[in-house]
Amino acid sequence: LNNALEKFGFTIDRASHLQTYDGLPTNAKLSILSEVQGLPFKLHPVINALKQSYTMSIAYNTCKPIFQVQYCLSKLKAQGFVLACCSNSIRPTIETFLKLSGLLSYFDLILSNEDVQNPKPDPEIYTSAMDNLGLRPNQCLVVEDNPNGVKAAKASMAHVHVVADPSQVTYDSLSSKIHSL
Repeated sequence: LNNALEKFGFTIDRASHLQTYDGLPTNAKLSILSEVQGLPFKLHPVINALKQSYTMSIAYNTCKPIFQVQYCLSKLKAQGFVLACCSNSIRPTIETFLKLSGLLSYFDLILSNEDVQNPKPDPEIYTSAMDNLGLRPNQCLVVEDNPNGVKAAKASMAHVHVVADPSQVTYDSLSSKIHSL
């Protein structure tokens, strides 16, 4: 997003990103920037398109399968678990990253910020996934990596497993968490 914003003289510094913007959909970030820094609303579509282009470039240049994550999801699927991906990203971004990382086939459901009225930190994306899959919150474990996602997961009443990054998504860690519930 900063690459796109810089074209128009705006940026989000690291501290602000971590404190305010992390995990929010791009539209929400742009709205905040318009309120706080005076970013013209008419630039939102242009910046959003540029940001998406940069995101796809990053995806194709850096995204690759991570064995331990593939192993984790394949073991969970083999044990009969239903898996959903609930992201504040738009669907094309989610599907591209999941395809490039070799994970798309493991998910029974994918929900994007386009599938809900209220993105994270609102719990709607998680409650929608539960409804679609016919599950109750106490039957679900949400794996989350950012504060807005954690807030949404907790508000959905599901069990939550917080990770810092994909390296912490291992079969052993998730299996232990599942068995402790």
